[in-house]
Amino acid sequence: MANHELKRARIRVTGRVQGVFYRQSTVEMVGPLGLSGWVRNLPDGSVEALFEGERTAIEQAIAWCRQGPPRAAVDAVAVEWLDGPAECSGFATRH
Repeated sequence: MANHELKRARIRVTGRVQGVFYRQSTVEMVGPLGLSGWVRNLPDGSVEALFEGERTAIEQAIAWCRQGPPRAAVDAVAVEWLDGPAECSGFATRH
């Protein structure tokens, strides 16, 4: 049952991840997983996302982020598991 607990994770994806529809693809990918949160581009060329929901769904999202959309070239995905209550309802792109 532990995998059904609600969790939060912040990730940072580096590589060729801007200008390749990474954010929009992330929004589309998390829909069926039932996650809340957001995704945004950072000034250094990386992408940051916050996933909130069941741990197994978050782990599936992180696994997808390691590959990304077809035109992306992911170098690394840093994951930080967070404590505290959920902050988001729905999933959106932030600017």
